[in-house]
Amino acid sequence: MSDALNFVKNIKVGINIGNTLDATNANLPRDAAPSAFETAWFNPVITEELVDSMLNSGFNLIRIPVSWSNHMGPEPDFLIEKSWMDRVQEVVDYVYKRNAYIILNLHHEDWNYPYYDNCEAACRKMKAVWSQICERFADYDEHLIFEAQNEPRKIGTELEWNGGDEEGWKVVNITNRAFLETVRAAGGHNSDRYLMIPGYAANCTVGIRHIEVPEDPKVMISVHAYEPYEFALQIPGRKTWNHDTAMIDSLMQSLKELFIDKGMPVIIGEFGAMNKEGNEDERAEWVKYFRAAAAGIGVPCVWWDNGLFEGEGELFGLFNRHDGSCAYPKLLAGLV
Repeated sequence: MSDALNFVKNIKVGINIGNTLDATNANLPRDAAPSAFETAWFNPVITEELVDSMLNSGFNLIRIPVSWSNHMGPEPDFLIEKSWMDRVQEVVDYVYKRNAYIILNLHHEDWNYPYYDNCEAACRKMKAVWSQICERFADYDEHLIFEAQNEPRKIGTELEWNGGDEEGWKVVNITNRAFLETVRAAGGHNSDRYLMIPGYAANCTVGIRHIEVPEDPKVMISVHAYEPYEFALQIPGRKTWNHDTAMIDSLMQSLKELFIDKGMPVIIGEFGAMNKEGNEDERAEWVKYFRAAAAGIGVPCVWWDNGLFEGEGELFGLFNRHDGSCAYPKLLAGLV
């Protein structure tokens, strides 16, 4: 049994604070105040009170998606703005000082597209960015998990969400390897830090079958799953779950056979079912089943909270970012 397979037993359930530190805005200068980027997608800045509310509600892991593209200087150093790194560290510390777990990643990047002709450049930037993150967080213990990248895929193509192709699979594996080598060569706790790597697009059907699994006892597989799609993610889709368990059951069986049975742990770093015309009861029943199915094979789940509650977008908001209150108590009860 790998070290990581034992490690994930410590994680009960997690939540993302999405659409905030991962927000991007090409119109802002690199040295703009961090808050200008953090609020670019209409969420308020992350507060310690919000983090405390999440942790006090029963979560013991918070995934902090971060975009670094708008904050990096030119080649060859790709230096990250100090003010941005300081702000990321401040938010990490909100969680870390509570002895909860954190996943810190690269999110919404525009340079890691998985094509052969981009592979070398992507690896250079991967190494440069993670070297700086490793240096800043070298003294943080196993509560801080690094995740190589988020949903690396061929954006804007018919392959984007369909599981990829051989080129995509190979380049994602190569960039994951660049991440792993960089972190392991860094100082402090990075040599034995727990790490996460995704397959193409973090895809939970085709992509997971093409992940190059490293011989490292502290590496975990990152998967995203919004299943069944028609209920969880599709717009308009359907608002009733109908106890449609087929895709959930199939996913868990695949994760068990591909990874768990071979001693390789998995974290479902994003999952959820969006609000559709007040269908909280349906979502609460769905999440109980999903969580139980994942727990049955030892896989922790991390809810995707993007702070959205109204409009025509993907309404995955759970906690009010302004006062820390939970908008859907039945759903929360099913989660935790």
